Amino acid sequence: MIDHAHDLASVRDATDRLLIAVAKMDNASVAEPSRLPGWSRGHVLAHIARNADALVNVLEGRPMYVSGDARDADIERDAPRPLDVHLADLRESAARFQEAGAVPADWSRTVELRNGVTDSASRLPFRRWVEVDLHHVDLGIGYELEDLPEQFVERETDFLTERFAGRPDVPPTHLTDGTRAWGTGRAASTPEITVTGSAPDLLGWLAGRRDGSALTVRGGALPTLPPL
Repeated sequence: MIDHAHDLASVRDATDRLLIAVAKMDNASVAEPSRLPGWSRGHVLAHIARNADALVNVLEGRPMYVSGDARDADIERDAPRPLDVHLADLRESAARFQEAGAVPADWSRTVELRNGVTDSASRLPFRRWVEVDLHHVDLGIGYELEDLPEQFVERETDFLTERFAGRPDVPPTHLTDGTRAWGTGRAASTPEITVTGSAPDLLGWLAGRRDGSALTVRGGALPTLPPL
């Protein structure tokens, strides 16, 4: 059972961590490249803010974005802003999301996200948590996958292995950090590939944040995962 109230509190904590870290930056570092190809840190910050507003749209029954082109244009528009404007936008958009999440609602209802993807409304706070914490890592300012809360790492690993489960282009794969285990890829009675590594390294590979070179692979080559 998803506890959306717990996840809203976790989003608030993750946002506080992000704001404290971003406040230590300066205008020059905002313009520097992030870890995401083609995006500056300003692009990442703009995306985090606009994602909050997009999820407010979803919670309130509107389309997440007017269009994909409009989403991209908003990020490009906002990316070059100075640090103080980014900080204010991050705070204000985060507050709007928390306010929308505090409104009494049917959290079991199905909502529509981008590209026709649907999900339970109760999962939206966790989706927002993912956006805040993973993109904090993407900024490359000292917050790493190893710094993510353990519960977050386990739940996002659960989500991503489920996402790739049944994919015909991903071989049947067993993943383990030595304590926990997951399965993903094509359905099979036994896995073809076994991937072992630390929980952060497994998540990094699944989320496209690490190349998997720190993982141990048996049974074949490390699978190539579809883009998220």
